[in-house]
Amino acid sequence: MQKAKETLQLVIESMVSNPGAVKIESRVDEMGVLLLLKVDKEDMGKVIGKTGETAKALRTIMRVIGMNESARVNLKIEEPDGSTFQKRDSFRNENLNDEF
Repeated sequence: MQKAKETLQLVIESMVSNPGAVKIESRVDEMGVLLLLKVDKEDMGKVIGKTGETAKALRTIMRVIGMNESARVNLKIEEPDGSTFQKRDSFRNENLNDEF
């Protein structure tokens, strides 16, 4: 699954401001190949996209590459250290409580 990893590396490095911080780890198990992506916390928004559409497109590309090589490829984007990411559901709940 080197092709999937190389393709992901190329795409991500062209998207982010700090390409030196891009790390991709590959794990193979009975479920297929899992690519773990780590980027600088400043670049997370670019990798995820406004509503997650960029991440979804990246996962689709990885699945297509996997299908061409008869393997299942999944992408996991790891949250960087020091990230202030707040899950959408908890954000909504806090804002609803503030209004009442």
